[in-house]
Amino acid sequence: MTLTDKYLRHISSVRRYSDRTVDIYGQVISDFLSLQADSLSDGDIVASLTPDRIRNYEVSLLDGRGLSSRTVNLHMSALNGFCRFLVAEGLLASNPANMVIRPRMSRNLPVVYRQGTMDEYFRRTEHCALKENLDLLKGGDETSVRLWKERRDRLIIRILYDTGIRRSELIGLDVASVDRGRKCIRVRGKGNKIREIPVSDALLEEILLYLLATAQIRGCGSGPEDPLLVTEKGARLYPMAVQRVVVNELSLVGVTGRKSPHALRHTIATGLLDAGTDINSIKEMLGHSSLAATQVYTHTSVEKLKKSYINAHPRAKRGG
Repeated sequence: MTLTDKYLRHISSVRRYSDRTVDIYGQVISDFLSLQADSLSDGDIVASLTPDRIRNYEVSLLDGRGLSSRTVNLHMSALNGFCRFLVAEGLLASNPANMVIRPRMSRNLPVVYRQGTMDEYFRRTEHCALKENLDLLKGGDETSVRLWKERRDRLIIRILYDTGIRRSELIGLDVASVDRGRKCIRVRGKGNKIREIPVSDALLEEILLYLLATAQIRGCGSGPEDPLLVTEKGARLYPMAVQRVVVNELSLVGVTGRKSPHALRHTIATGLLDAGTDINSIKEMLGHSSLAATQVYTHTSVEKLKKSYINAHPRAKRGG
């Protein structure tokens, strides 16, 4: 087993990084090493990790490939973690990646949808979630599948917006993740950490009706360990399927900018903050490990305050 394999196993089993993150880190390290030589022994790998070579790699990403500062920082984070691991293993005396200045990233405010837009979406799709529509689901015929799919797609938006969970967390939900007695959803987040998010009676009712609709379409109920949200064939949803649902559903209400599950996460977080919710509570709900990650939403609120001030304050409108 190579040093790279040992590191990837470490961040997967010990650090509990997601499979996607492990895959990305592995690609970055392989990319870096491929530029050093055709094949490297463990000793060569350690010898290749010098500040100069890492700096040259960074420059090649920025100037040679034209990658964004954010992407280059991701590459550097992967190499930094690999070097930290080798230091801990006693193979490097110090971390050479710490001596390389990373490119500065511009801080973009998160995309947030207007409250009126979300209200309009749920108003226009309300018929999809009605209990009465269950009588129209007779089995696997085309009309029944279409009605079931409309119900599921609305529920995807509803869960993302109501809870602020990530796309990967949504996909990972099982039937047992929904605790009707305690009125919460148990979510497995980054690092395999479990958190509970309170949900409304209305959302719980919509989930129950969706499960009943799914049982009528498939001819059987779902067990506790079965995925909550499934494809037409009954398989667990996958990332691109969720992305397509979000794009299609938000297009119904004329959203023309970026349409993504993460934007719904930004929207509810900003809305809660504007409504006076304690930022630490939002941090716990979103599953952030650091308060710094949550504080980006305070910048969004301040920008909105500035616009309101300029538009409404009599002195501001007259130029001060």
